[in-house]
Amino acid sequence: MDQKLDTGAGSKRPVWTFVSGALIGTLGGLIGLGGAEFRLPFLIDVFRFAALEAVILNKAMSLVVVASALPFRAATVPFSAIAANWLIIFNLLCGSLLGAWLGASWAVKMKQELLYRIIAVLLVVIALVLLFGHDPTAPSGPSLSGIPLAVAGVVAGFAIGVVASLLGVAGGELLIPTLVLLFGADIKLAGSLSLAVSLPTMMVGFARYSRDGSFAVIGRNKSFLLVMAAGSVVGTFIGSLLLGIVPDVVLLPMLAAILILSAIKVWQHR
Repeated sequence: MDQKLDTGAGSKRPVWTFVSGALIGTLGGLIGLGGAEFRLPFLIDVFRFAALEAVILNKAMSLVVVASALPFRAATVPFSAIAANWLIIFNLLCGSLLGAWLGASWAVKMKQELLYRIIAVLLVVIALVLLFGHDPTAPSGPSLSGIPLAVAGVVAGFAIGVVASLLGVAGGELLIPTLVLLFGADIKLAGSLSLAVSLPTMMVGFARYSRDGSFAVIGRNKSFLLVMAAGSVVGTFIGSLLLGIVPDVVLLPMLAAILILSAIKVWQHR
């Protein structure tokens, strides 16, 4: 198993831990995400956590970021607008909660090498979604209706729940395109709806991970987790302020390239 940081990881280098969390959060904030997809390879390659422990830490930090992001966005998308779309949230949760539980169950039983490979592949998938699934100019309007839409929502939610648990992410990079393309949600509303789906989905995955021995990484690295999570929240806020300064035609390929390079490093990890 890889060498990993011990109990004092965050306390020994708190400034570097906070700054790295802020940089990662800024990357995510630029596209309306929490940055967890960038944080995971960072935890593995820079801070040298083993794959499963990195996923669990990433999940814990993602919970903090998502919980803080909902009130941050309330001025733009009020809670009443989210509540008015409760049926969409319920539809996706019907699949994502089960997917999150099963994804976490599979992760804790996998060999570390296989988990590294799966993480690498999923990072590439997310890079492709960033390139081709986040077009704000795409036509709006549900692509399906009635029972087919409900079934598609459950299936999509299940797949997103699995991916979110395996990577320890909120899943917004997959939920936002799903909400826009499948349910015809406005891009700003989709960002808040994705948070409303992500929070309970992550809590289910987190609950499943808490039953595994690797969950002890939380207790050993509480200072590290809190410092990096705080940096991630600050970075996400900074990224949201910078949103629109860098054009999507430049930003999305750049972030996708970062994910692909990270995927290569994770794939080669031993």
